[in-house]
Amino acid sequence: MSKEYIFTSESVTEGHPDKMADQISDAILDYIIERDKSARVACETVLTTGICLIAGELKTKIYAPMQDIAREVIREIGYTDASFGFDYRSAGILNAIGEQSIDINQGVDRVSGELGAGDQGMMFGYACSETPELMPLPISLAHKLTAKLSEVRKNGTVPFLRPDGKAQVTVRYIDGEPIYIDTVIISAQHSQNISSDMLRESIITEVIEEVIPKELLKDTTYHINPTGRFVIGGPQGDAGLTGRKIVVDTYGGSCPHGGGAFSGKDPTKVDRSGSYMARYIAKNLVKAGVSEKLTLQIAYAIGVSEPISIMVDTHGTSKIDNIDIGRCIREIFDLTPAGIIRELDLLKPIYKKTASYGHFGRENMGFSWEETNKIDEIKSYLNIKKY
Repeated sequence: MSKEYIFTSESVTEGHPDKMADQISDAILDYIIERDKSARVACETVLTTGICLIAGELKTKIYAPMQDIAREVIREIGYTDASFGFDYRSAGILNAIGEQSIDINQGVDRVSGELGAGDQGMMFGYACSETPELMPLPISLAHKLTAKLSEVRKNGTVPFLRPDGKAQVTVRYIDGEPIYIDTVIISAQHSQNISSDMLRESIITEVIEEVIPKELLKDTTYHINPTGRFVIGGPQGDAGLTGRKIVVDTYGGSCPHGGGAFSGKDPTKVDRSGSYMARYIAKNLVKAGVSEKLTLQIAYAIGVSEPISIMVDTHGTSKIDNIDIGRCIREIFDLTPAGIIRELDLLKPIYKKTASYGHFGRENMGFSWEETNKIDEIKSYLNIKKY
């Protein structure tokens, strides 16, 4: 008998208050890491009506103009008018960042010169064959919808949109294969004097139908601004906080999440770099033909370089033993923090552009963890041709 089910994922626009916080934290990280590659950064941002608070811990040799960086990010997102509920010119920017704990630092920068993991925890990587970028279809489409919302707002195609917004996509599956889109939900901040009918028509024609292939839209249900009105948005409507959209950032709930957020953290924090490496490994394994779907867990102890455990789950889509896949991973990939930073070239100002529309699957952004350059080594190690 065929197995039928539906699955839902969501995304948020760059103007959502939580995503604003992520982008500010990562813009500060970019500024610092470009000028001091040995810096240790753990930057948190809080946003509410008229206020942006920057907090966290920092160890660096340079000065970073936090207020200027934050205002520029807010301006780029589009909060350029007080009528939007938040304005980059008038918002109060408070800097409460402190110095990194010496207890944490001594575990990361080891006396021996070996780089230890910046924290304990477990990280997950995932890849599947549902889309060309090896991402689950629901989160892939949700990100494309929110990115399109921002695009048509900024280029004037739908001029009455404002920066805040969300999208949610429900996909119907049969035997693990996506068949069609069951439901699309979009909530988009808008100007005061726009009718709900015009808003609905514009979003369906200029966003949904431009993003989702027609063959997937079969009796699809649309909920466009289901509350009926979304004028008050951004930090005026809801407080924002760095790291509160971790499922949006990753795989939309299609695999477990270790719990650690990404934004504002330099790559010695394995919450971030370990998750990037896990995605890199999972994507290369699936691309190499090891399985159709793969979940990878890596776990670390603070101050310890090598991971304490590796778990592989191919969800019944591989003929290769998980133990052999685990051995392959340890043989081909350096999973120490220093090895990850070196392999993925993470000491660069690349982080702000990760902070909206997902950290994974965006092959057009040049992220190193999306490359599939280990396929030949994996095939050779596992003698993949015989399968």
